[in-house]
Amino acid sequence: MLPIRWTTKALDNLDELTDHIAEDSIWAAVDIFELIQNSVIPAATHPYLFRPGRLSGTREIVAHPNYIVVYEIVDGWIQVMGVVHSRRQYPR
Repeated sequence: MLPIRWTTKALDNLDELTDHIAEDSIWAAVDIFELIQNSVIPAATHPYLFRPGRLSGTREIVAHPNYIVVYEIVDGWIQVMGVVHSRRQYPR
């Protein structure tokens, strides 16, 4: 099982989106936070389970119809690089 490490950028993405959701509902924000966090866990055991990413060397988890988690496999761990809203332009 590979350890999962979140980059500062990915954690910032997650904080921003949950803060935005919390403006309407704290419970919805907690639910989406847990959903996104938990969506990465299967990658620790099966790193190639999820679809290849749009950026070379990355993979993507559709954690929710609106949110995509971007990660890469790096020297024996999973590095979560970002959480992207599906309607936003994909970062480069």
